[in-house]
Amino acid sequence: CASGGSVTLDETGILAELKSDKYAYIDRNIPTLSPEERVDAMKRALTADYYFMSANAITENGELYNVDGNSNRVAALLYGTGTVIVVAGKNKIVKDLEEAVLRVKTVTAPKNAARLNCATPCAKTGRCISLERGGDMADGCSSPARICCNFVVSAQQRHPSRIKVILVDEGLGY
Repeated sequence: CASGGSVTLDETGILAELKSDKYAYIDRNIPTLSPEERVDAMKRALTADYYFMSANAITENGELYNVDGNSNRVAALLYGTGTVIVVAGKNKIVKDLEEAVLRVKTVTAPKNAARLNCATPCAKTGRCISLERGGDMADGCSSPARICCNFVVSAQQRHPSRIKVILVDEGLGY
């Protein structure tokens, strides 16, 4: 099994459980990994039997909205892994895709950029600079550390039961 970077998985204890001796967990964040070994771990995660992640937002209509920098997380969501398990707190439920984009630009991206020590404007100000220009989905800064590079809306599954969403009745993650 494997996972994307997720504060939600950490806060729920799922990440600690996956990293226990009970599971063959592909861990891309082992401090001693070289950059090449980290990339290899992310590639191996794409073919894991189970991939755990959260969502940046979930619309009331059921769309999953995810924004990614390296795109290993959205790649696993879209194709490759056997079963994807999405765990999300109720704080990630939004009315529609417009609110999902706004949530990422005012909550998710700024908090993750700050947590990851990214040299981006949103990490310093708490909001995406694109909001001053209208805030289109893909608009953002031009920092090489930008974490908002690819935008994925998952509307319907072609392969029934491959993606499972677990909603938790509390605020979790960003």
